[in-house]
Amino acid sequence: MTTAPEHGSPETPASALRSRLDPEPVPRRDFLGLAALWASASTVLFATLGIARLPKAAVLSSPSRKFKVTLPEALPAGEAFVPPGRSVALFKEAGEVWAVSTVCTHLGCIVKSSATGFDCPCHGSGFAKDGSVTRGPAPTALKWVKVSAAGGDVIVDEGESVPLGTKVSV
Repeated sequence: MTTAPEHGSPETPASALRSRLDPEPVPRRDFLGLAALWASASTVLFATLGIARLPKAAVLSSPSRKFKVTLPEALPAGEAFVPPGRSVALFKEAGEVWAVSTVCTHLGCIVKSSATGFDCPCHGSGFAKDGSVTRGPAPTALKWVKVSAAGGDVIVDEGESVPLGTKVSV
């Protein structure tokens, strides 16, 4: 008398263990081909989205590099005046005005005004009131910025450097 093989025994073929409702197994080559196809499709989709964003500028508007400042009448001689929202310090002394950038020459931090000149809060550089380096790691002096007088106002052009010591009469 012969008996039927038990379900799951070694004599039972693997195809007999699957239900007819189970999905067909995907061969490895087909899986890798589908993965490559989906990766390519995703790349094309994201590239298309990037191209669609190109017409709109992703740059924030910034204030003009050239601006007008009215210096306070009570500004003590040799004292720095930093206009709000600007990275430049203006000085007035003996009827002359000059401007020094407050951007550190080491890594671009904004220096803070101090009693001796300027101090960089990021890495400890020190600068005299004329912008010269008093302690490192800043490699060079703060740049002087172009200034011109217009009536009682001063026009500052942050985009244009001038040699150290360039002052304008007001």
